[in-house]
Amino acid sequence: MARIIGGIAASHTPTIGFAFDKNKRDDPVWAPIFKNFAPLADWIEANRPDVIVTIYNDHVTSFFFDHYSAFSLGVGPEWRVADEGGGARDLPPIKGHPALAAHIGNSLMTDEFDMSFFQNKPLDHGCFSPLSMLCPHKPEWPVRIVPLQMGVLQLPVPSARRFYKLGKALRRAIESYPEDIKVAILATGGLSHQVHGERAGFNNIEWDARFLDLFERDPEQLADMTLAEYAALGGYEGAEVVMWLTMRGALPSNVVCKHRSYYLPSMAGIATAIYEGEDSETKPAIIERHRQRMAEQLTDVEKLDGTYPFSIETAVRAYRINDYLHRMIEPAHREAFKQDPEASFETAGLSDEERDMIRRRDWRAMLHYGVIFFMLEKLGAVTGVSNLHIYAAMRGESLEEFQRTRNAPGALYSVAGKSADKLDWDTAEKGKE
Repeated sequence: MARIIGGIAASHTPTIGFAFDKNKRDDPVWAPIFKNFAPLADWIEANRPDVIVTIYNDHVTSFFFDHYSAFSLGVGPEWRVADEGGGARDLPPIKGHPALAAHIGNSLMTDEFDMSFFQNKPLDHGCFSPLSMLCPHKPEWPVRIVPLQMGVLQLPVPSARRFYKLGKALRRAIESYPEDIKVAILATGGLSHQVHGERAGFNNIEWDARFLDLFERDPEQLADMTLAEYAALGGYEGAEVVMWLTMRGALPSNVVCKHRSYYLPSMAGIATAIYEGEDSETKPAIIERHRQRMAEQLTDVEKLDGTYPFSIETAVRAYRINDYLHRMIEPAHREAFKQDPEASFETAGLSDEERDMIRRRDWRAMLHYGVIFFMLEKLGAVTGVSNLHIYAAMRGESLEEFQRTRNAPGALYSVAGKSADKLDWDTAEKGKE
């Protein structure tokens, strides 16, 4: 099974990335940052985790308020550096671990955390500012990550207790993963700071020290605090430090602090820490019971003939073609496909197999490949194929054969919207075979 080998904590202020990129190691102002991160880098080098679960918050870079979730798990195969307005940092992409991420997602949902899932989004300084200090990364990173993005910028925000409980569920998720890998938990953010309003520039060194003491010895007290108390003591943006409680919850009750440092160069208290658990082995019977709970909701679903559940694994594997078909909602993409489909395929980088299925309107083959039905009906709307034609093709029937099984045999429809009246249903029966 997977094993959590420890928790590391690091602030994620952009000054850290600035100091690294500008090679400020010998500058007296910035040198303490490098000194304080060095033990974390040494710990990673010595312990060699296979995966780092990275707990962070995006700074309205890849996540915006058109869709904002409390807990968002990254399930993709690779993570690029985000452009935050002045060009992306010169760092290579870092590999993800889709299999572990999918398992964690399934486990957290089993434990009644209503997760959202993302892929193909670049990660901003919330992730890469500390990561660039933790590992050598050229030509590539020596570790994979599973990013866990916390929605702490728009109220309402989950309580500190909820973050802590998420950590306990995260531990169950990781330890129930069957592959024998080593996992470290990285908590980012904080410490005290405020960057907006007349209180901008607020810091509280005494609270930062007290927080680190409680984090190690009495996390229950931190879990009982309100977000308003965190904001009062550590600044409004400094309240993001509740994210650390997820890492602490993933560790045993008793931990040993192997390293702790603090430095306040400007706007935010920069802290680094390493924690290893004592008596951390979980009984195999407990892990097996949790695995059985995870499997309970879909027990025997594979026995439903002609049924293909759309999972995280499918979403990752078939992302490219689903993304291509989803973009049929964009007028420019839609028009490019209609005018020159081959050029459109090339621009999207579709594989030969994906191109062939779309050319032939092989609805059933696309479904088996991993295309969710709702992308098929978008392609149908663009190409003049009704939903009923697609349903019939799924069953290997002609439209007439399928219609005879309906209560209203003459009904044809699609999601084509304004263009629906232009569709030629009588000649749109491609793919029924």
